Amino acid sequence: MFLAIENPLNSSELIFPTLECMHILGFAFSVGTIAIVDFRLLGLGMRHQTVGEVASDLAPWTLIGLALMLTSGPLLFSSDPDMYYLNWVFDLKMVLLLLAIVFHYTIHRRATMPGTSALRSKVVASISIALWVGVIFGGIFLAFI
Repeated sequence: MFLAIENPLNSSELIFPTLECMHILGFAFSVGTIAIVDFRLLGLGMRHQTVGEVASDLAPWTLIGLALMLTSGPLLFSSDPDMYYLNWVFDLKMVLLLLAIVFHYTIHRRATMPGTSALRSKVVASISIALWVGVIFGGIFLAFI
């Protein structure tokens, strides 16, 4: 006889939306702070501080956002794993998320250091923005595909 295990996330009408709000808040913190650094790399805004200062000031907020996002995400996934892992948009989102995080903590971080050329800074910022926009759109379109 098969014993079905009930996921606690599915036992209340408020748990999933609350968790989803936390997930979106995590994205807002992480992607928002990364975008501010990217815009500074592009030479748009916050010119009274160096790129390194902006990145350093926002790093804790980025990390808090990533931690919130990376803890709430698997919990959301656990609510209906079949719906997620059978959806190609989810797979694309996960690949882009992995690439975006690795890119952020390697190439992007080096681009915020003094001595980086303006062209390299702009290319790095553009790639970073494209990766994070892809992750966000993956999350949005997950519900529609």
